[in-house]
Amino acid sequence: MTGTFIAGDWGTTRLRLALCRDGEVIDRAEGLGVAQTQDPAAAFAAATAGWGEHGKVPAILCGMVGSTLGWVETPYLDCPVDVDRLAAALVRFDSDGRQIAIAPGLACENMLGAPDVMRGEETQILGAVALSPDRDVGRHLFCLPGTHNKWALVDAGRVERFHTTLTGELFACLRDHSVLGRDTAGTTPGVDDAFALGLDRAFDPRRPALGHLLFEARSRRLRDGMAADQALSFLSGLTIGADVAGMLDLLPAPGPVIVVGAPVLCKGYAAALAHAGVDAISVDGDAAALAGIGALAAAAGLLGE
Repeated sequence: MTGTFIAGDWGTTRLRLALCRDGEVIDRAEGLGVAQTQDPAAAFAAATAGWGEHGKVPAILCGMVGSTLGWVETPYLDCPVDVDRLAAALVRFDSDGRQIAIAPGLACENMLGAPDVMRGEETQILGAVALSPDRDVGRHLFCLPGTHNKWALVDAGRVERFHTTLTGELFACLRDHSVLGRDTAGTTPGVDDAFALGLDRAFDPRRPALGHLLFEARSRRLRDGMAADQALSFLSGLTIGADVAGMLDLLPAPGPVIVVGAPVLCKGYAAALAHAGVDAISVDGDAAALAGIGALAAAAGLLGE
């Protein structure tokens, strides 16, 4: 890959930019999320102000920047989608003499027959495919843990369909706004013995509903002497375990599950998948996003000289 361009992942609360040249990141910058600014053009200009010596190189952005909250709304693209189809659907415009392209989100009918959408994760998925040629052939199940966890079925490099689970946001709500998270402020859940116990409960062969298990994060503190930090790890194991068990019931993995995200989240999901007897391959989310944006830039002919 040759040329200079700006790759950006612009979410609700954070803008992350990378100045790329010939496939390498030469500088990084951050800025306000799309929900924190009423003038995305000014926010982008402020974040890139230190890169003036490189000229008006093109920028390609993904994430909530293409939502109704963002800079320019981009319509959802119906699955199946590969990198060439996504590149062809980029929404392009000029801002202060710079060419900007925003990737659309994806839409599909999920594993339960309901409508589903994503913005930003599609670029990580296609980036993870680009990082390893063997993922461009055959069927693969991807897991992208986060606030709204995404499970995606990819066939021959195309995102065929996906399913969103609210696992990350559910855990945060239970930790911050319920009795289950009492006295856990500043505590980070670990992938430890308490987490493993949570997995055991979530994978109970009787498959109890998650709501039938959650109060154990409180009662085990009161009756079993479980410490606050252990209870939080237990709660994490319950929610992640229920997510993994439920998805594997819906869609058995065709091989190792490719988990794309922050290392700490990848570790938890890899442990839950191992509990189910499924191998996991972890891919750093930031690296996947950069690879995906680079692949889009190349496919769309957006690289500068």
